[in-house]
Amino acid sequence: MNSIKFPVLDRTTKNSVISTTLNDLSNWSRLSSLWPLLYGTSCCFIEFALLIGSRFDFDRYGLVPRSSPRQADLILTAGTVTMKMAPSLVRLYEQMPEPKYVIAMGACTITGGMFSTDSYSTVRGVDKLNPVDVYLPGCPPKPEAVIDAITKLHKKIAREIYKDRIRPQQGNRCFTTNHKFFVVRSTQTGNYDQELLYPPSSTSEISVEKIFKYKSPVPSHELVN
Repeated sequence: MNSIKFPVLDRTTKNSVISTTLNDLSNWSRLSSLWPLLYGTSCCFIEFALLIGSRFDFDRYGLVPRSSPRQADLILTAGTVTMKMAPSLVRLYEQMPEPKYVIAMGACTITGGMFSTDSYSTVRGVDKLNPVDVYLPGCPPKPEAVIDAITKLHKKIAREIYKDRIRPQQGNRCFTTNHKFFVVRSTQTGNYDQELLYPPSSTSEISVEKIFKYKSPVPSHELVN
């Protein structure tokens, strides 16, 4: 009868230590545990709600929905965004800690959809308010497409460089009733210049000196109390 031979464990550093960089380690930890803030306004969000069920089970991707923007690093915007709703969406984005990401879901979110031609109160693209990382077109997109968008975001995070994560300050945005956006004083205070919000005529232009005079020194990472 043959004697049993136990394999000798290789305790060298070659097989027990994984060499990597701080950048790759941070990317791996973040892409596997995204905490989304769900911002749904219309039928596109109903399609996203299907992902919560057992058929698609989006929990296996490490997604944990949060109700507070201060605990989220991903905001998923689905549905029509109106001019009246735009300040709330901008404020939610500004309260999210860096690094943060945005997925625009549906035609209404990306371009305004069917409301973009003759509506006076619809924002024609959420990227006018917040920088978008992944565009997900459709009316509405299927749940499988949402999973594909999340996968593409994972790939983008995996290729990020540490020094490029902190984006330029995207805050201090102002929108007018004729769908023009300007850089003005901080929107975190809730105070707006009425001359910028409601220009006297549609043909008049606001001088560049007046626009940048209200440039706020408050960084976007300072949260609203």
